[in-house]
Amino acid sequence: MSFKFSAAHSSRIKKSNKPPNLKRNSSSGSPFASLPRRKPIQRSASKPDAPGEEDEDFFGDRLDDIGLAKTLATDPTLRDVSQAILYIRGKMWSSIPERAGMNSTRIAEALNFRSSLPPLVTVSHVQALLNSPTTVEREIAELIRKGAVRKVVVGGRGSMGEALILAKDLDDMVNSSILEQPLKEKFIKILHESPTAQKIPRSLVLDQDAKDIMHAGFLTSSTPNWSSTDVFSKVGDGSRGTLTSINSISKAASGSLAAVGGEGAVHAVGGSGGGARFPGTGDYSLAIPTTGPFLKLLANARAHLVSQLSKSKYREAPEQLLNQRWDGNIESVDAASTAKRNRGEFAGVLPGRTRKWKQFYGLTFEFILEECVGAGLVRGI
Repeated sequence: MSFKFSAAHSSRIKKSNKPPNLKRNSSSGSPFASLPRRKPIQRSASKPDAPGEEDEDFFGDRLDDIGLAKTLATDPTLRDVSQAILYIRGKMWSSIPERAGMNSTRIAEALNFRSSLPPLVTVSHVQALLNSPTTVEREIAELIRKGAVRKVVVGGRGSMGEALILAKDLDDMVNSSILEQPLKEKFIKILHESPTAQKIPRSLVLDQDAKDIMHAGFLTSSTPNWSSTDVFSKVGDGSRGTLTSINSISKAASGSLAAVGGEGAVHAVGGSGGGARFPGTGDYSLAIPTTGPFLKLLANARAHLVSQLSKSKYREAPEQLLNQRWDGNIESVDAASTAKRNRGEFAGVLPGRTRKWKQFYGLTFEFILEECVGAGLVRGI
């Protein structure tokens, strides 16, 4: 399968399959018509091209358009949304290679980053695997109504902002959080009673409980209206726009916790759950911890894959070539590469030196390719 940019499909110029007619009219008045014609010099077919001298963009013509690919998944058991979510999560990360070129600290950092990300899957990724987008939307709505899947929406993120998580995985995240056990059970009960709701009314949660849940990262809230002039005009209200107020700092003992804003000062101004010290306005919004790093990783990986595809002349490339560009010029495990390495010759860089591992922590090519296809950034031909 090959892939290309998906923009401006209708304006694409298709080349004719017939070779151009090079025969000229001999009866024309050209002064070169009477000259003898010679056949072009034939290249010897027995002389193969030298290996290793091909350019990265080795094809100079457009790829043949055989129509849109109906599905990217090759697993015959992939039939519904729940299986698609498990399928996507199962192939998101590459295993650590034997010759990774990373020390134990770097490997631990990559593994810890992977485990810290929530088990989210974007809706566009699921639609890229299954055949009918309309059927997928109906099935997602049915699973949400039954409480099997939870939908989380992050504004301003486009197609990445609509993500799905299995209800069981969300319950496990709540149970493994820092919340006290009675509050965990109460919050899970609220989630089960409103499986389709993306906002939780303030009447269902006490202010102190809401503050603790915000610190855990499962709720967000809007802060009350205030302007930047209030920080300077009202001394007591300085805590609304700054970490601490001037009045409380002046009364706090030097070196104490109150002198630096007290407990939860970062959360009070919108960090990691935001607005926990203020009553706020409106209902609480459901959130998933560490969603920000997950979306940032997807955005950077999408942009990198599209930039790799842009290196080709017509912004289209075979899947195998695009996979090689994503993985980087890494060492292979065949006998020829092993012999080169034993002789001290260049056999490719170590995986730990590529962007796939340095910036994307081993994100697989199949995962990000399906993300880009589902988002409409590339399309298969």
